[in-house]
Amino acid sequence: MDYTRLRAAALKDGEDEEAVTVDTRALIDKVLARYSGEWTTLRELIQNAADAQATTVKIKWETLPSTQVALPTTTSQSEILKHAISHHTLRRLVVQNNGQPFSGKDWARLKRIAEGNPDETKIGAFGVGFYSVFADCEEPFVSSGNEAMAFYWKGNALFTRKTQFPPGQGGLDTAFVLDYRNTTTPLPNLLSVGQFLATSLTFVALENIEFWIDDWKILSLQKKSSPSIEIKIPRDLETRTKEGLMKLSAADQTSTQLDAKFMSVLGWKPQATPSSTKPSDAFFSSTSATEMPSLRNFFSRLTAGPSQGGLRSKAAKEEKAVQEAIAEDLTAVSTSSIFLRVTSSQIQTNIPPSFAAELERATKKPPPKTTKIAILTSSHDETMASENSMTSSQAAKAVDVFSSVLPSKKPGGRIFIGFPTTQTTGGGMHISAPSVIPTVEREAIDLNARWVRSWNMEMLRVAGIMSRLAFANEMSDLNDKLRRMSESGDKKGPAISTVDIEKCVPEALHILKTYTFADSTPSGHVAQIIEEAFWTAFKRANIEVYSSRGVLPSSRVRSSSDEIGKFVGGIPVVMKEMKDSPFIKKIIDFGLVKDITVDDICEELGNKAMDKDQLCHFIKWAAKGAVSGELDYASKKRVLDIAVGTVSDGGESGEIIAMGSIKNYLNNRIPASLPIPPTTLPLVFTANIPEVQLQALGWQPLGIVPWLRFLVESGPNKDDEQNLTKSAEFSSRVLVVLSKNWDNLSPSSKTSVISTLEHISAIPTKMGMRKPGESFFPTVKLFGDLPTVQNLQGVKDKFLTALGVRKTVDLDTIFTRLLNPSAASSEAVHKRWSHMELIKYLASVKDDIPTADMEKLIKSQLCPAEAGPLGMESTKGTEQLFKVSQLFEPRDSLRALKLPILQWPGPPGSFRPRSAEGQFLFSLGLRPYPSVDDLVDMMASSDLAIQGAARKYFIANYQMNSYDNFDLSRNNKDFLPVEGNGKQLVSPSACYTNEKAAVFGYNVLLKELLPHASKFGVARDPPITGCVEKLIAEPPQNRNQAIEFFEYFTTRLGDLGYSDILKLRDAPIVPVSRAKDHSLRGSDGVNTTGVNVRPSNCYLGSSMTYGNIFDFVDLGTAGNAFLYKCGAKSEPTKIEIAKLACSEPARLLGIMQSSEKYLNLLRSLADELQALKADKALFKQMRTSAWLLGSRELSSTKDGKPGLNEEEEAPIKQYQLAAASHIVVLDDYISYRLFKQSLLCAPEEDALEAFYIALGSETLGSKVEEDVSIGPHTEKQDGAQWLRKHVLERSKLFLYEYSKYKRDAIKHDDKWLEKNLKVEAVRAVALRRSLRAYGQSHTETRSAASFQNGSSWILYVAAQSKPDMYQVGQAICQLLLTRPSQQAYLFFEPFLKLDLLDLRARGYNVDRILRAKAAEARIAEEERRKALEAEQRAIRERESEWTRQGQAAEAAAARENPKTPEHRMPGAFNESPEQESAVELNRQKQPKRGLFSNLTRRLGFDTDDDSQSQKQLENFLPPEESGTAKQRGLESGYADRGAKDDGRVTSPAVVQQNLLNAIKSTRAHDSSGLFSPPQQSQVKEQATYCDSTPATNIDFAAEGPGGMRIFVAKNLSVDTMSFLKSNAASIPDFEILLKELGGIYGLQLKSLHIFYDEHGSTIAFNSNGSIFCNLRFFNQLHAEKFGGVSASGEGRVEAAVWWWVVIAHELAHNLVAPHNSEHSYYTESFIHQYFSKMVALAMTWSKPTNSSAAATPRSPSMSTSARQQSLPPPPPYSSK
Repeated sequence: MDYTRLRAAALKDGEDEEAVTVDTRALIDKVLARYSGEWTTLRELIQNAADAQATTVKIKWETLPSTQVALPTTTSQSEILKHAISHHTLRRLVVQNNGQPFSGKDWARLKRIAEGNPDETKIGAFGVGFYSVFADCEEPFVSSGNEAMAFYWKGNALFTRKTQFPPGQGGLDTAFVLDYRNTTTPLPNLLSVGQFLATSLTFVALENIEFWIDDWKILSLQKKSSPSIEIKIPRDLETRTKEGLMKLSAADQTSTQLDAKFMSVLGWKPQATPSSTKPSDAFFSSTSATEMPSLRNFFSRLTAGPSQGGLRSKAAKEEKAVQEAIAEDLTAVSTSSIFLRVTSSQIQTNIPPSFAAELERATKKPPPKTTKIAILTSSHDETMASENSMTSSQAAKAVDVFSSVLPSKKPGGRIFIGFPTTQTTGGGMHISAPSVIPTVEREAIDLNARWVRSWNMEMLRVAGIMSRLAFANEMSDLNDKLRRMSESGDKKGPAISTVDIEKCVPEALHILKTYTFADSTPSGHVAQIIEEAFWTAFKRANIEVYSSRGVLPSSRVRSSSDEIGKFVGGIPVVMKEMKDSPFIKKIIDFGLVKDITVDDICEELGNKAMDKDQLCHFIKWAAKGAVSGELDYASKKRVLDIAVGTVSDGGESGEIIAMGSIKNYLNNRIPASLPIPPTTLPLVFTANIPEVQLQALGWQPLGIVPWLRFLVESGPNKDDEQNLTKSAEFSSRVLVVLSKNWDNLSPSSKTSVISTLEHISAIPTKMGMRKPGESFFPTVKLFGDLPTVQNLQGVKDKFLTALGVRKTVDLDTIFTRLLNPSAASSEAVHKRWSHMELIKYLASVKDDIPTADMEKLIKSQLCPAEAGPLGMESTKGTEQLFKVSQLFEPRDSLRALKLPILQWPGPPGSFRPRSAEGQFLFSLGLRPYPSVDDLVDMMASSDLAIQGAARKYFIANYQMNSYDNFDLSRNNKDFLPVEGNGKQLVSPSACYTNEKAAVFGYNVLLKELLPHASKFGVARDPPITGCVEKLIAEPPQNRNQAIEFFEYFTTRLGDLGYSDILKLRDAPIVPVSRAKDHSLRGSDGVNTTGVNVRPSNCYLGSSMTYGNIFDFVDLGTAGNAFLYKCGAKSEPTKIEIAKLACSEPARLLGIMQSSEKYLNLLRSLADELQALKADKALFKQMRTSAWLLGSRELSSTKDGKPGLNEEEEAPIKQYQLAAASHIVVLDDYISYRLFKQSLLCAPEEDALEAFYIALGSETLGSKVEEDVSIGPHTEKQDGAQWLRKHVLERSKLFLYEYSKYKRDAIKHDDKWLEKNLKVEAVRAVALRRSLRAYGQSHTETRSAASFQNGSSWILYVAAQSKPDMYQVGQAICQLLLTRPSQQAYLFFEPFLKLDLLDLRARGYNVDRILRAKAAEARIAEEERRKALEAEQRAIRERESEWTRQGQAAEAAAARENPKTPEHRMPGAFNESPEQESAVELNRQKQPKRGLFSNLTRRLGFDTDDDSQSQKQLENFLPPEESGTAKQRGLESGYADRGAKDDGRVTSPAVVQQNLLNAIKSTRAHDSSGLFSPPQQSQVKEQATYCDSTPATNIDFAAEGPGGMRIFVAKNLSVDTMSFLKSNAASIPDFEILLKELGGIYGLQLKSLHIFYDEHGSTIAFNSNGSIFCNLRFFNQLHAEKFGGVSASGEGRVEAAVWWWVVIAHELAHNLVAPHNSEHSYYTESFIHQYFSKMVALAMTWSKPTNSSAAATPRSPSMSTSARQQSLPPPPPYSSK
């Protein structure tokens, strides 16, 4: 529903405007309901005083004496005051201020609610605050200056009277006099009032407030402020708020003192008396908290234990003692003061005009350009001073007037908008923000309204910035205080002492508590906004922190660490007492205070060396951090490099340890008593630290080797006692340590130890200190003068052996003393030993022979070779001695190879390889078999016997002697025989085993060695590269040779590398035969020649298509496989074909000799368009060459113009080659038909069209310019509106279905169309098409065409005829599709022509549209149901009124009782036939005018002459019944009823109810529900009259445009479709008429039906609640006047009245079936009941119109019916 249109219609055509009235009393009561806070009236009046710039406010309650308790006779003021407080009631409240008197505007605003104060500097905003006085005051009185105003009520309206005092009688003050409506109101809680006033004075611009009870001044408050001190705004403070609306421009600080002087009565609590009444005023809404019972107190009494009960009784006793002390003198005066600090700031606002306008609309005042915000806090010193300022009396202790002023007390800081609100700040400070916009009741901040919320949030952000500035200022003051303390006394230097730091911790905690934000109430967002601005106020992430070095930026303060503090103490850290502060926790969480960093530690360590204990703690910390990963490598290195410690005992200075030089630490391998290097940390520092932590520092345990080297290198510089070469004892201790650790040393470490000690005299022997190689074990006793070791207990023998201490005598000694006795000493003479005896001796002591001696033995020539005769070779040796490594093991198989064999005398088998001597000889190098190189040399010798023996030995012992570990293929010696030449020897790489390799001239291994080719390293085939080079150098010259060559390569396809294939691909190695005529390839005959081509340029097999164009070869399966590998293809690629086609298109077309074949070639190229685009040069050639095939349709007529038989004759197409730019793509068939003889067209295939377009072809539509010419617009645009709605509806279906097939063809969606499409009806539309660059054009008349106008499109529709839906679809497709085509036009046309259900029958999803229409129907049905319900309620009201009147009439009749003669009621039925006859005769004398004519005459549309419709109607009516029949009917139906008539008519409500029941019982024909006759109340005024026989003789035909069902007689003479076509104009008119008439009765649309028969007198009938109206009667009586050319308002009204009565007649049948008087009665009742609605309808239709066509009551909505047999014509597009 278009509510905007409905609203505009209501404003334009509605009834007379009327002002909205206000119930003033109700409005004030509702306002007061929002002003339900505590002390609302006092707050508003004090605010008014502040706005008037007053300095003093006096509040006085005047009381009334008690009528029950007499005034005490004492003169004690205390007792009298006590009596007044306890028993007096309130009479009047007077509030006076010395501000500026009211101006004229002020008096005017006082009378107007919600006008507000437009002054943005004032607090008042809404203009409703003053009206809070009406809570308990009925008629307030206001006096200001020389004027006064009184308020009084008249009913619910409030009035005022204003007067002016005579000169001299007025005063300077402004007074509000409020007399209580209820004089029984007791006095309020005085302490609560005092606390409220003290809080109100805090931020309000007042200096004094006085509180009086009668003539007693109960409380006097005074505020004093010191001169302000400017606060400098730091540069890095972000003074502008988040949204930029406000900016802090200046700030200052002021100290404020509040003094209170009060009577003790303020703290007195009177005892409750039975006569006391509960308070009920709105000036104060509650008593003090101590007097208010609560559920918590109740349950606490039930659950309290003995200890809690004792505490309560003690508190009660103390409270009682205080109250007794106060009661002694209630007038005693006490004083109290508090000291506050107020930080104020000037705020500049920058409000956009639109924002300011919205804000002014909400607050009734413009936003201020400048405003103020103040932060109220109490410093630690001020808080202490406030606590000490109170007098010591009991009353002063009991009365805490300033309890709600100090922000440090519960509930904490609050938001002040002139006065305190219930909104807390979440912090320990009050915030005064007069420009914050509160809620109407001023109890909270408005964070709901959009513009107000943005303003208030910005104000809160400024408050957060101001809080941060105040915090920084207080921390700066604290730092100044510390510095003053450090400079006082005898302190030296500027450093702040720890004592001073500790003293100021409470003050620092107080500051942090003040600016710690918790949750705020009632809105938690307030604290969040303020806190966010507080923390983000500074541009840098930094804040002031109280640390162990005073107040410092958080970037310099660190979180304290006990572990780090043990070795560094100068880093500023957070005090331990403050770590649990929520503020400190927050800044740590924010990352503003970080943990102590490596930089901090390095800076501290660089200033001072650590002592022994500090160094221990430092090492523990560093080791722990290193192993946990807290210290990375760089950090670890830094701290170690800078750390320095002193090793001292007893406080004396000692050795300095630079931690950066430490590399090692001691473990249990080396005793701590032995010397260690300076790079090793002493054990005392690492004793309790796990080694894994020490190693994480990069330290390693001191190794044996470095330690030993240190001892050796430092020995000369130390005392002899610590010198290895001089002290046998020290050497023994060191050797013992080395011996214990020997087994745990690595081989390299052992080598290092040996190399370190082998050249120094570190072995104690009996001959003194000796080198290890010069020392012997004690077991060596071959000679007595050897230096054997001594005093080495605990040193292992294997360690000494490893050092070189000898267990045997050296070879030189043996050689000189044993093998050469002549050269021996004279002590003994030894026999000369043989080589066998020497070997046996050495084998016995082989384990003790040093390595050097073994190496010497290996190099010595010790043994002879065999030289004996054959078979006795070992019996004789050679004179020459050989190295053992030059001889071979005595074995017959080796003797056959003529190798030098070791002589080992004895019988065969005397030499045993496994004996000790054999093993020792093998260790000296005795060779068990010849090496591979030896055998190769023998196989390469010229001696054929040795060649053969060597080959046999090599083959026989290939596995046994591990010859398989050697690769002979790399041996370059020629030692292998080949086939074809037995004497020729070649290397393994020069021969191959594959006999086919001989085709390229390669050697093949001797056939008998082929089984052992792998042992000799002979490959199967030669290198593929060499084969490729040979093939390229000498390519085959004929097909047989090519097959032989290529078959070999086929066997080695896997060996071909990428580079080989590239070489072969581009080498001319393929022999082909070509005809000398280059236009034909591969032709047989004498005119051929042989050439070699590259594999990439030839193709395998044969081809009927390309055989004459490209080179095709067939070299068998193997040969073709090789060529395919080399780049040959089975057929040409698309790129190759494209290149050929671009370069020789005519020859290619001539070879193919068929345009279809050429098109097939183009189709194949179109499929590979993307690949062709990749070759940019080719694609450029394709765009410019004339190689594409286009067709031109030639006319079959002689003159070239289309003939009459053009469509019957097949067109003649001429194909020709052309460039893409000369060919057009056919996308507009109509334009093609017009200009086809001038066009060269692309084939009509999607793929080829896209291909041509990609190459530069243009679409025909782009070449055709369309120019739309339109006639003048029609006056009526109803049809255009209908068509637009219809097009939008069907376009959704079309786009959904079309996108399934061509998703990429959619240019715009249905939403775009709905936004940009306009439909306009014009008298004519013409379309002119021009073919660009051809000078041809054509103009045609159309029914629809689209035209672009700016960003929108206009669909012009010719109004002279129905729009051609094909042309409409064509115009719309041009808007929606990227390339509209004939296919799209035809696809769209059914969607526009068919109705929705037909579309659904064809499988289209139209349920969504049907559901939308059903939803509209449901809404209409709901409106109808509501109307019936309203009518039902009215009936019940009339029934009750009728019953009441009847009862009153019966009572009056009972009193009077006399009978009166019955008079016949006008219109009553006759009681006798005679009377009826008389009436009948009288009726016959009157002119025959039916009921219809009477009604039309009453409506003013009839004349004295009978209308033609009346005559026709009477012709269709049945003949009248005879008088006798009528008499029988009356006698049978009403004889008894008349006898029982009491003279009273039936209640009209009963009749109306029966009519309504009849309406409700109507239903759709053939509906699923059963017809239930309505409940009918008995009505005595009834008479009886219709034939429903046609109901059994009709069939369903169609549905009308509006959904009404149409039935026809079964015996209809024409078919249904012909009937519908012939009545296509009258059916919509008749349907509209019935719908309008059904709306009068509130009928469902489905209950009305149209039927048609050709014969009979039935106008309408009722079939079980379904009403059927005959179309034939409408056609003959009313169709011409209702919707035809002669239609008029009078004709429409005549038809409406006629059928309105007919429907009433049929509705009566829902109550009474027969045609009797009862039925007639209900027919007339229907007419009477709905007459006014009919008159209203008739008046609208009878208004004169400009043209007859415009009067047709058709609705465009009918055209969108969900069901139509065929689409009816739309409404007219113009007046005709």
